[in-house]
Amino acid sequence: MNPVNLINHTETSAVRLRMLIRQGIITLGGNKKLKIYGLLNCKSGKRMKAENRVFFTDEQQAIANGFRPCGNCKRNLYKKWIYSVPEN
Repeated sequence: MNPVNLINHTETSAVRLRMLIRQGIITLGGNKKLKIYGLLNCKSGKRMKAENRVFFTDEQQAIANGFRPCGNCKRNLYKKWIYSVPEN
């Protein structure tokens, strides 16, 4: 699956990222290696390496790219997700 409109942290200037966040265009961040998305102010997300960080406009975009909710800042959505995954 090709990524749909992901904004990579290392491919976008800090000034542009701040502008997109202030305008409300970027609302969520994610870890592209772990395929996890969450809030921009999540303590787990703030610790990730910049080269692994991507940004989304909304949850639908994150889900369309195969990302799952963060268990820290999106606990309720994470619980729904974890219990909906079929066991092998």
